[in-house]
Amino acid sequence: MHIKNFINNEEHIPLSGFWLDNYEPASGEIYGEIPNSNEDDVENAYQAAKAAFPAWSNTTIETRSKIMLRIADLIEEHLEPLAAAESRDNGKPLWLAKAVDIPRASSNFRFYGNAITQYASKAHESVGKSTMNYTIRKPIGVVGCISPWNLPLYLFSWKI
Repeated sequence: MHIKNFINNEEHIPLSGFWLDNYEPASGEIYGEIPNSNEDDVENAYQAAKAAFPAWSNTTIETRSKIMLRIADLIEEHLEPLAAAESRDNGKPLWLAKAVDIPRASSNFRFYGNAITQYASKAHESVGKSTMNYTIRKPIGVVGCISPWNLPLYLFSWKI
């Protein structure tokens, strides 16, 4: 099984053509391969995200909310296969992935899907300075996220 890079709504093999073995920690067996991506793959992903940003940032709050809530619903609907994949990939008990990892990822998307509709900005004076820090709740640009191996979906959903 080859897991591919997902860029611009399409699957892509790594530009280097190299793959990494994906080991199942519980057995030590290889059960697939993942892309050994390099800076060119990252650049392609960045350029695709940068091109998509103007449309996304101009999408209404209501539409963005519906998209995030739909993702939460889909995660819940696919609890069993997502938990099985997390368990196999991380070597953790299936019951734990079903009880914590996957439900929490769905919960995070649901939280943000609702929170986005409660628009508020904040300003904080910097200590000892004559400057202000502002919290603005709108898309500001493309970001890169690194998700840890032990809770990949759950902790990735925090970064949304």
